[in-house]
Amino acid sequence: MGDRMLNLSLFEESQPMTSTRVKAVAIVTGHDQPKLSKGQKAFNTLIKQIEKERARLAAWEAAIPSYQHKYASEMQPLVDTSEDLQVQMVHCLDRASDQKGLTKTERRMISGLIAELAGQLVAARNDAELKAIYNKHSRSDYDADEAANIEDMKSMLQDVLGFELGDDLDLSSPEDILKRAQAQMQEKQAQYDADRQAREERLSKRKKSDKQLAREAKQQAEAQQISQSIREVYRKLASALHPDRETDPRERDRKTALMQRANQAYQKNNLLQLLELQLEMEHIDQTALNNISEDRLKHYNKILREQLAELAQEIFHVEAGFRAQFGISPYASVSPGNIMRRLVSDIVGVQHAIRDLKQDLLAFEDIRKVKAWLKGVRRQPGMDDFDDLLF
Repeated sequence: MGDRMLNLSLFEESQPMTSTRVKAVAIVTGHDQPKLSKGQKAFNTLIKQIEKERARLAAWEAAIPSYQHKYASEMQPLVDTSEDLQVQMVHCLDRASDQKGLTKTERRMISGLIAELAGQLVAARNDAELKAIYNKHSRSDYDADEAANIEDMKSMLQDVLGFELGDDLDLSSPEDILKRAQAQMQEKQAQYDADRQAREERLSKRKKSDKQLAREAKQQAEAQQISQSIREVYRKLASALHPDRETDPRERDRKTALMQRANQAYQKNNLLQLLELQLEMEHIDQTALNNISEDRLKHYNKILREQLAELAQEIFHVEAGFRAQFGISPYASVSPGNIMRRLVSDIVGVQHAIRDLKQDLLAFEDIRKVKAWLKGVRRQPGMDDFDDLLF
């Protein structure tokens, strides 16, 4: 395929989350080419998408430490205080449940509230006294209930995964269950890979059709060309940046740092970063850029698509790890721009809950106030569990 003339626009673009200005690449129309080809448009679109995802990843990496600090310094102490007050509430309601003057309905209601709250607190604190109170009011055994829950989780996992987790598994440890599941999945995947390799080896011994041979040859040639495309960009950078050839100590240090960035980018097949380094070094040859062929552009675009997919996967893992660390629902809408606002709102909510808990604890010393409180709870629509009373 013949080369098509390209004009490369080199302009400076401010990167989010940093004061550094990085030159960016974009193919634009010019006198020799009034319209962009399909491959050129795809190149520009991929560059923009990668820049957007890089900015999003950088935003997450900048926002999470601030969130962690504020959570540890402001939210966690409030959560601890709230839990302490809830423990006091369980004991207070337990004492109230034994007092005279309560109807059977009120006693059942108090027992239900105690069982709900005590069960949550035992799971968090493993407090023997709370466990005894839970057993008293739930008319069950916490350890037996927890073992049943874990067994249910084990059965569900076995149904989903399609294999047995074994009888020697510690059912009291969800972490052990998940580790065993992961080990079984890895073993199953290894067996699948081994069977597939054996199948491919058997197939490879058969005589292949001309169509199959042509397809394999085309795939190998394309993979080699893609690898060659990114290798050529790297070699040009390595030649210009080789620190051993520099006599000036300051310039040698600068080139050493740039060479490290180039090596990292090359190891990750990060074509865009290598191109940006070329721009930073003003090492891109305009004539060569103006004569990039459509074939080479096709290879560049495939590399950029892979880079975009890897960025999306990295962002997914960062966000999922953040949700898991702070117990945020997978259905909650979170972003680097709103997590601090959500945290501030949650802090205010816990502060209000603490205030209400303290007031209730003072009031619950009087059985008449307990009865009035229970009436108020019954009148509140949609009040299904004790969490609604606290938060």
